[in-house]
Amino acid sequence: MNSAEQVAKIIADGKANGSDLQAVAWDAALACVGWAYVFGARGQYCTPSNRRARYSDAHPTIKTACKNYSGSDSSGCKGCKWYPGQKLTRVCDCRGFTYWILKQVYGWELMGSGATSQWNDKNNWTAKGEIATMPKDVLCCLFVKKGTKMEHTGFGLNNETIECSAGVQHFKTRNKKWTHWGVPKCVAGEVAPGEPAEPAGKPELKKGAKGSWVQKAQTMLISAGYSCGKSGVDGIFGNDTLAAVKAFQRDQGLSMDGIVGAATWAALENPQSIQLYTVTIPKLPLYKAEALAGQYTGATMKKE
Repeated sequence: MNSAEQVAKIIADGKANGSDLQAVAWDAALACVGWAYVFGARGQYCTPSNRRARYSDAHPTIKTACKNYSGSDSSGCKGCKWYPGQKLTRVCDCRGFTYWILKQVYGWELMGSGATSQWNDKNNWTAKGEIATMPKDVLCCLFVKKGTKMEHTGFGLNNETIECSAGVQHFKTRNKKWTHWGVPKCVAGEVAPGEPAEPAGKPELKKGAKGSWVQKAQTMLISAGYSCGKSGVDGIFGNDTLAAVKAFQRDQGLSMDGIVGAATWAALENPQSIQLYTVTIPKLPLYKAEALAGQYTGATMKKE
């Protein structure tokens, strides 16, 4: 089982190598296989305090398998399968898992407190439909509809699925239980069924622009380490995106005009390396160091 630190490294390495973000998201989700299911969790660390806070809603297998609810940190988890190599993992429920992966990879938040509210929020989706019409080669969120409600959600790509049910699981063949699919708006660069293809060449983007090209620029900015604000990849070139563009241009030695033109597009496709920093914190307990490092995608630790 991979630790939270290992999954963060997979995400950081995928972005650094310029990999397609859909592939990065799928690889990251695969790396989470084996992590525990806890209802109401959205990627919190698997610690006794986080488990205890959600114990009444935990999956039955979690209640019987996890015995360490008496401690206040992960120091008492030695030997637990959810504490591999004395490193922290994370806990999620089904909709918390898709939310957490998309936020870590794209910096974008899937809105809604449950599967039904996620499905019903039109701002979440580029396209959606019944399972028979699911597009190929596009990362989708899958749903199980019972009556008028969506009772479960997960990821689908081609005919494979990854879901957090009795823990995070990977299936090479899609189960017939799935009834609907949706392409998250953060998944840029793909043409959904019935939508026209984007024209050749990249347009010049400036504040006020909207659409899929803005989504693509926002995705590339976030991948390069520049926040586009709380809305993330929303396809709207507002003040947060403008600030991200200017910061990127500054760091790449470009004119800080805030316009995504030919030179900025080229730099986004092949950004120059940014400076990394080393922070030393003496006598910090391991569990605190892991928790701190987990707040920053790509952060690594070195024990001395």
